[in-house]
Amino acid sequence: MADYDYNLTDWAAIKRLSNWYSGDIHDVLDGRGPYGYLKGISQFGVLKPGQVICGPVSTVLYEPSPRVGQPQDIYHGAIDAVVKGGILLVDSSCAEGSGTGELMSSGAKTKGAAATVVNGTVRDLAEVRKLDYPLFAKGMSPVGVSGRMEATHYQVELNIDGVRVRPGDVVFADVTGVVVIPAALVGVIADAADELGKNEVSCRERILSGENLRDIWPVGSTGPV
Repeated sequence: MADYDYNLTDWAAIKRLSNWYSGDIHDVLDGRGPYGYLKGISQFGVLKPGQVICGPVSTVLYEPSPRVGQPQDIYHGAIDAVVKGGILLVDSSCAEGSGTGELMSSGAKTKGAAATVVNGTVRDLAEVRKLDYPLFAKGMSPVGVSGRMEATHYQVELNIDGVRVRPGDVVFADVTGVVVIPAALVGVIADAADELGKNEVSCRERILSGENLRDIWPVGSTGPV
């Protein structure tokens, strides 16, 4: 188990990051390290219009298991220990089955988690959405995990399609997707996102005033998407 002290979390930088959106975050993160976009993971729970999720990660790893009817003790422990405002990142891609649904989401929300992100499928979506709880995943399935897999480790490094995620790294998620920021770069990325965001505000105002896009971004300049 990785020993991460969540007292070291840069909450001020996380608050600044929350002013922007995933495209901004990925733009400034791109080229600064091996972290980034978690491909194929999208929103399945509830987000208010314009809402973003940003917080430090607690990780959970599932592995194949034939055991039937066993409590998911490791996952339960991870939920019980999640830091307020933290994000549970669950890798359950090892087998068919949805390790997260209504009850795990209820527990996570009650313990103060900001969201759960699953590299795998989730279920009980109607009930989860009634909870008003942000949930992200690769898909949905009614299939349970019993006899297929179980959570075996938490607070360990995960490798999600080549993106390595460690406890304490920061996840940024919105309706567009999920991006991971290494803990050591959170302040740097927040500074860069602030600068990019200010430039985008200026450009947006010029666009809405009717100015031509070619005048805002002349040939040879670096324009946004």
